[in-house]
Amino acid sequence: SRAGMALSVLVILLLAMLYEAIKMGKAVLLRRALLALPRSLSQELLAEPEEGGTGPAQGRYHRAPFAPGRWFQYHIGQTLFHVVQVVLGYMVMLAVMSYNAWIFLGAIAGSTLGYFV
Repeated sequence: SRAGMALSVLVILLLAMLYEAIKMGKAVLLRRALLALPRSLSQELLAEPEEGGTGPAQGRYHRAPFAPGRWFQYHIGQTLFHVVQVVLGYMVMLAVMSYNAWIFLGAIAGSTLGYFV
């Protein structure tokens, strides 16, 4: 029926948007995980502030000290985001493989809107 087809297209559109949102969330977690990694020893020595001075460590891009637990939490979050992204990607791909033009257009529109948002 037309209502069933419209609902199917809407669900695929929303799944494609969610896929793009998950992809963005994964990128944000990757950035946070990289900032939680320790700096190399040479960077650490260069960033040491002098007593009473305002060295590079006092600047805008100062990283927090390395916290292994925090990095591991980000890594677990990235893993979960990856699993959800793969499952959603395969679901959208299977829907598109139905060779229905409306479903295909819904997936394209959802991906476009998801990326735009």
